[in-house]
Amino acid sequence: MFSIQSKWRYLIMFLGIQLVVMALLSREGYQKRVTYFIRIFRKPDGGALSGRNHTTPTISGGDVYANLSHLPKAHGHRDDMPYCPKTSPLIGGPIHVSFPSRLSLAEVERKNPLVVRGGRYRPPDCVARHRTAIIIPHRHREHHLKFLLYYLHPFLQRQQLTYGIYVIHQAGNYTFNRAKLMNAGFREAMKEEDWDCLFFHDVDLIPEDDRNTYVCDSNPKHAAIAMDKFGYKLPYKMYFGGVSALTPLHYLKMNGFPNNYWGWGGEDDDIGVRVSLGGMYITRPSLKVGRYKMIKHKLDKGNDVNPKRFNMLAKTRQTWRTDGMNTVEYEVISREYLPLYTNITVNIGTEAGLHPPPRTPAPAPKAEAKDVAEKLKEK
Repeated sequence: MFSIQSKWRYLIMFLGIQLVVMALLSREGYQKRVTYFIRIFRKPDGGALSGRNHTTPTISGGDVYANLSHLPKAHGHRDDMPYCPKTSPLIGGPIHVSFPSRLSLAEVERKNPLVVRGGRYRPPDCVARHRTAIIIPHRHREHHLKFLLYYLHPFLQRQQLTYGIYVIHQAGNYTFNRAKLMNAGFREAMKEEDWDCLFFHDVDLIPEDDRNTYVCDSNPKHAAIAMDKFGYKLPYKMYFGGVSALTPLHYLKMNGFPNNYWGWGGEDDDIGVRVSLGGMYITRPSLKVGRYKMIKHKLDKGNDVNPKRFNMLAKTRQTWRTDGMNTVEYEVISREYLPLYTNITVNIGTEAGLHPPPRTPAPAPKAEAKDVAEKLKEK
């Protein structure tokens, strides 16, 4: 009798526990359903956007210009100006990137009233903690440059940086040399100002998240870790292409960039090896933050694939100390301080050098020399 009563008691307890659990689950499901429908009908705002910084409630729709409208329209720098916060309150996270066909440089200029001649900017209401120069190697890519400037100016302003944008334009029609242009850009930018960080930026890459801050790390930084053309993944571990950042000290330690990569490919990997040879390592933002959209285009005329790149890469350990910032040769043809950037046009020469020696004229044929001598006698 005792055993039967015990069984009934345990059975009733088990059923009671099941009822309690079912009630709790039903309540939780009810709350989830209610929350789901509230989210559907609630008006979206900056705080509802996933991955956004909740300190910036004015962000809406991922517009890169959305939270800059409240900034003072004129610089009011005073001696008692406070430093900008360590983390800018203007940073909003993901940015919507598109390429409107009717965009003009005049429109970009109109939307960036605080950018002064030469593409310079400083925060109007605080003293920036970082000073960054953007170096863009360039030739025949004005269409891409227009879009980069449209996004890059507000992107940097949201980070409360003091910055300047330098476009280093290769003169002539000889094969393009991206790394040599970056060497020239570093030297020319540092002549103008004591920048504490330099970003070397391809003209066709648009950043998609302003949490990817354009300031240097303690080691060389590869910022473009997740490009759409690679499925927003790092293609291989030592990749250092697209957008990278160095302090002047980093640049000196690795002897700058190679000067002998004419055409497309190879120089990025050479630079990545130089980082290691200089006793440093590559830092990167997260895949979620270091996202870039590439402007689609065909391979440029005059920038054909470099057939020598693999042989050159195999010799980087032997050549990096004798080919770089200490051997770069170029001539500045012009320097223009335009409303949105400083344009520096340079002659970087050819594979034969900056000023290849003139060819020695072939000696005149003997018969021709004899005729000349006879004519002189007649006179």
